[in-house]
Amino acid sequence: MEQLEFFAVQNPCVGVCSVDDRGYCTGCMRKREERFNWLSMTPAQQLHVIKLCRQRYLRKKRLSNSKKCLSEPSESQNVPDSPTKQKRLFD
Repeated sequence: MEQLEFFAVQNPCVGVCSVDDRGYCTGCMRKREERFNWLSMTPAQQLHVIKLCRQRYLRKKRLSNSKKCLSEPSESQNVPDSPTKQKRLFD
């Protein structure tokens, strides 16, 4: 039996609609099918997609951190990140 949801699940789109080499949106980490079918999904399915997106994001972050540790430190890594207007979905 599916649990009743009283509030609509917010769309995870952050307005950065470009795709990485694995086919995931770089903004929200959803696959193409997940983005296109979002409005026809049940709230339980939407929550499941958000859970998958969070896992994808953490996996990607973990891989990028391990690659940084393996590479030599460079001057560009010592420069603080410039402020950005894009909000982070999972941080």
